Amino acid sequence: MELQQYLQDNQQRFLDELLDLLRIPSVSADPAYKDDVFKTATFIKDKLVAAGAENVEVCPTDGYPIVYADKIINPELPTVLVYGHYDVQPPDPLDLWESGPFDPIIKKTDAHPQGAIYARGACDDKGQAYMHIKAFEGMLATDNLPCNIKFMIEGEEEVGSNNLGPYCRANKERLACDMVLVSDTSIIANDVPSITVGLRGMSYIEVEVTGANRDLHSGVYGGAVANPINVLSKMIASMHDENNHITIPGFYDDVEIVSTEERAEMNKAPFSLDAYKNDLDIDDVHGEKGYTTLERTSIRPTLDCNGIWGGYIGEGAKTVLPSKAFAKISMRLVPNQSSEKITELFQKHFESIAPDSVKVKVHPHHGGEAAVTPTNTPEYQAAYNAMKETFGKAPLPMRSGGSIPIVALFEEVLGVKTVLMGFGLDSDAIHSPNEHYGLFNYYKGIETIPAFFRHYAALKQ
Repeated sequence: MELQQYLQDNQQRFLDELLDLLRIPSVSADPAYKDDVFKTATFIKDKLVAAGAENVEVCPTDGYPIVYADKIINPELPTVLVYGHYDVQPPDPLDLWESGPFDPIIKKTDAHPQGAIYARGACDDKGQAYMHIKAFEGMLATDNLPCNIKFMIEGEEEVGSNNLGPYCRANKERLACDMVLVSDTSIIANDVPSITVGLRGMSYIEVEVTGANRDLHSGVYGGAVANPINVLSKMIASMHDENNHITIPGFYDDVEIVSTEERAEMNKAPFSLDAYKNDLDIDDVHGEKGYTTLERTSIRPTLDCNGIWGGYIGEGAKTVLPSKAFAKISMRLVPNQSSEKITELFQKHFESIAPDSVKVKVHPHHGGEAAVTPTNTPEYQAAYNAMKETFGKAPLPMRSGGSIPIVALFEEVLGVKTVLMGFGLDSDAIHSPNEHYGLFNYYKGIETIPAFFRHYAALKQ
């Protein structure tokens, strides 16, 4: 059977299988979902076996397992390592979901007139990772696999991939390849394909501010003892100046300076500021002075409070002056910035601005480095040719504001470049309530991946 006919004939089954995968709540950040994360790894393993992969194994780590599989049709041919992750972000806040986060439904929207799958992980990254398994199945079933393939699908990406580095270093020979292919990014629009050529790095930190040794009556002690929530709020607010420039000393020392010419090219990408604001229901954008929205979300570093809590947040009133306050803070980094160095600078600065009336603790969580991928390689050209073929339009190279630390890891450990050929949209609400993934995008990915393999094998001859 011809490949495209096979993919077309099996579309409904491909969708049904993805919906089954999305029903498993594989939240790696919450130990309450531990069994479900392991169950998801087994699901992935079983589908790889059914698709025809060999040497399929759920590989244990000190955390959640990594699913490995391969199909070596000829050792003389090039090898593509497909990376993805099966863990998902927590679904909170649950009350903002229009349907159950693990009860996938399909709805039509303006952005997805053919329908979109609403569920946690639909786009990030279960839907995009599963495209590769189905594309592989189609290539193998129709004798259209033109080179070797390996899979490495992990369960800890959303919590920092702490065990991926040790696994890669311990399995360098097993993972040996000519390139890595990842679908965990987005395109500009369904009629404007793009390939991600840059990613920001990450430093993720939790802070704790402690005042008195216990919660206090706010009437008896208020005004005389430091309130950790007030102090923490002021400390966080002080980390940006009036131009939204980050005030940590040394923070910008290593920031890559992007040329005026490259910035001009970047801003030629199709982008409507009015549509952007309307989509988010905001009256205006907000960010570092002197940069456009596209630049702020790609080539400039950021510092954001991702969560803050302390004191009483239950029903009704409780006049308490809390003993502690906490916040989670992430910093997105750009090329040349070291996540380790930035974490150290943050800790030193945060401790230095704390008043004597409180004690502070800084708990680093995870980090990763920024990456820029070249556009003059066979790998990139294959992705370009494949997307041009299936979308009918040449893809644009774009830098992304997101972070995928494994790109730098693969180059360091495996010595290969990564192609970031994603199919989601920025409006797909990843990490947010009502995450979704278009049926067009899911099927277009399954169609494009075999084209990538075909073009890559031809270019490597």
